[in-house]
Parts: sequence; C-alpha cells; structure tokens
Amino acid sequence: MRTYFAREALLPDGWRRNLRLTVDAAGTIAAIEQRTPGDDAQMLAGPLLPGIGNLHSHAFQRAMAGLTETRTDHDDDFWSWRELMYQFVSRLTPEQAFTIARHLYIEMLKRGYTAVAEFHYLHNLPDGTPCAPPAEFALQHLEAARAAGIAITLLPSLYMQANFGGTALQPRQQRFRTDPAAILRIAEAVQRAGLSDKELVVGVAPHSLRAVDPAALAELVAGARSLGARTPVHIHAAEQTREVDDCLAWSRKRPVEWLLENTRVDAGWCVVHATHITTAETRALAASGAVVGLCPSTEGNLGDGIFPLLEYRAAGGHFGIGGDSHVSRDPVEELRLLEYVQRLVRRRRNLNVSELSPSVGTTLWLEAAAGGAQALGRAAGRLAPGARADFVVLDGSHPDLSARSGDAITNALVFSGTSDLVRDVAVAGRWVVSDRRHDAEEEAASAYARTLRVLRA
Repeated sequence: MRTYFAREALLPDGWRRNLRLTVDAAGTIAAIEQRTPGDDAQMLAGPLLPGIGNLHSHAFQRAMAGLTETRTDHDDDFWSWRELMYQFVSRLTPEQAFTIARHLYIEMLKRGYTAVAEFHYLHNLPDGTPCAPPAEFALQHLEAARAAGIAITLLPSLYMQANFGGTALQPRQQRFRTDPAAILRIAEAVQRAGLSDKELVVGVAPHSLRAVDPAALAELVAGARSLGARTPVHIHAAEQTREVDDCLAWSRKRPVEWLLENTRVDAGWCVVHATHITTAETRALAASGAVVGLCPSTEGNLGDGIFPLLEYRAAGGHFGIGGDSHVSRDPVEELRLLEYVQRLVRRRRNLNVSELSPSVGTTLWLEAAAGGAQALGRAAGRLAPGARADFVVLDGSHPDLSARSGDAITNALVFSGTSDLVRDVAVAGRWVVSDRRHDAEEEAASAYARTLRVLRA
C-alpha cells in the first residue's frame, strides 16, 4: 500500500480539499479519505487531477508534424494531406515505428496523458507483404508503451478497400491491406504478448466504412467479441464531407446513420471525429452509449470541420479527446480548442458547462477523462476507489496557480496554462514523470532525432 496526501484534488463530483489516497499493490485506488496531513502519506506538490486517456493515436504521424504546412495544391485539404502521408509512410520500418512511438508516448505523459489508444493500420512491408511475424508493427508499439510507462489500448485496424463499394486498394495503400482474420490474429498475438501486463487492453479498429465492406465489418466485430465482451471497437466516421457524399451515393445513408442502423453500436465503441452529422444522427449516437473521439488540433489542421458538441452533450453523449496526427501532444490544447471552436460558431462564451460545475475547465477535464477511459476499456479517468491510480499533479508553486483553488485551478490550466504546469504523472500508482522529467526522455529524443534524419533524407 502507498498513500498520498493532496491539499486539493478533482474528484468525479468536483474539487475537494485535504484528501488522503491509498493505492494498493496492483495500482488501484483503494481508498480516498478526508484527513489532515500525516507522516504516513507522501505530500503531493500541487493539485491532483485524474489522468486523461488519448483515445486516438496514429503514432507514426508524429514524425510528419510540421512537414505538410506548405501549399501543394490550390484546394489543399485532407485528401492532398493524405497523399503526403502515403509518401512518408512508404519507407517506415518496425524499428523506426518503435522509436517514434516511444518518444511520442513520453511527450504525452509529460503533458498529462496517462493512457493511449493506438489506432494502428500499418501492418505490411512496403510491397504489401505481411511482416514476419504479422503482428510485428503492433508489438513494437506495445514495447514502446512499456518503455515509456504509458498504459495502452492497441487497436489493429482493418483496411480492405479504397472506397465504398469495394474499390480496389491503390498501390500506395498496400502497407495497410488486411482482412478480418488477419486482424484478429494480430489482436490475439498482442494479447499473448501482454498476458501479464495490466496496462494493456486489446481491441480492433475497422478503419472506416469506406475502407471496410459490411460483411467484413460484421465478421471483425463478431470476432472481437470472442476476445472479450468489452473489447473496444473504434472506427473513423464522417470526418470529411466527401466521405459523406460517397456514402450517400453507395447506400443512400450517411456514414453514422448507416453504422447505427446496421451495426450494434454500444458503450464499447468509439466513433472518431463524427464531424459531419445531422441532428437525428447526433441524438442517436448519444443514445447508443458510444464515445465520440474528438481530435481538435488535427481536425483544425486538416480543415475537417466542427463537431456539434453542445447538441451532443445536451443529448447525454460521451466524448473524449485524441491526438490523432499529433500536431499537438497536449490534452490542455485539445480541450482549449474544443471550447474555442464552439465559441467561434456560437459567438458566445463559456459554453461547455454542466450541472456539476459552471466551470468550463473542470467540466471538460472530467468529461474527457471519463470518456477517454471508457473508449480505452480502462477502469480509469476518475479519482475514486476501484479506479486505476492514474494521476496528474500540477505544480502548486507555479505563478499561474498562485492563490487559486477549486474550479479556478482547472480554468487556469485549460485557458491560461502551459505544459509546464504539469509536474508529476503516475500510471497505476507508479511515478513515470517526476518534477517534469521522464527517466528515458533524453535517450528517446536522441533516437527520435536520428530516425527523423533518415526518414526525411
């Protein structure tokens, strides 16, 4: 048993003062009690928050950040960006994928993410031949997470066609080519490799309706349920208007509409982006119990559009945040952008609040932490008995937190803070960042820089 004392901590029902937390040997919160400081507990250096799960990551794209910001087409958009991504990924090796992911996961931890969902669709060699073993790329991401100390939900992704209706994959998409049986074998291989790893969850990810036909989608989801009743299922949907138009031409249904009518979407699902949805889709998606995965920095970078967050939350919908292409690795930036784009659309302020708190910062942090944990299939995202001890400790001596208490802390963090407000981070009760430092950060950054020089040559 380990015990910690927090002068202020963000519990599921709001901020509380003078709390003693007990963490058991398995890394689970055993008890939270209101106490006075004592010698038996480690005094935390500042306010305590639950860690946030990054529910959507394509780790290799971290190495592309900043490389696609020069106009190459008069109508530069997601689709022209995708062509540059194909060029970049064409040379990537499993060893390079490990190096990029390890560096990225350390960056995430230092900013307050304590878990990641790796939506992993790079499975083959450049000519389309499966790796030997086929799970090699996935296993490299598992090892990267272990080296960094972050909890991981690995989601091998099914990618079968170039567009709706069975359009054949293009040559540059052959690195992603799989079938349901192959994805399930990769998932099983990762499970075997992590049998004793309590910070590993394995799920599956049909890439999108445009990349997976209905029969394969049904086969993959059925196979995922054989891995476990609560196996996470993640899918991209309705990120782009062209995707919506193509889906309508194929099925006379919009992507989220088709998904909800033809698949049993439930609390084990994460629908990523869902940017372009109607009012009826918004309400139905909220009623399904699924989590919507919002990636504001990537969605802004790619010019995707703006999700109807206020309507979705009003309907009782759950959401979390993800780094996606990792132009940002900071949950604070994602939450800030999430609120700001809604303000720009509505031309009003302080929009995302709840019955629990009129504070936008508190509301967004608590809801994103809870939604991220649900999407990752982890008993985390909250400071409560029975939850994993995933902690973020802020620097109580920082000027931006001076004389602030309760909701003023989360508002300062989200709307005026920078990454240096995060001081210490624990995953399952084990400190992985102490006094803003990760033990492996220098070596990981050096190896990452060497890999970038090779990839960009």
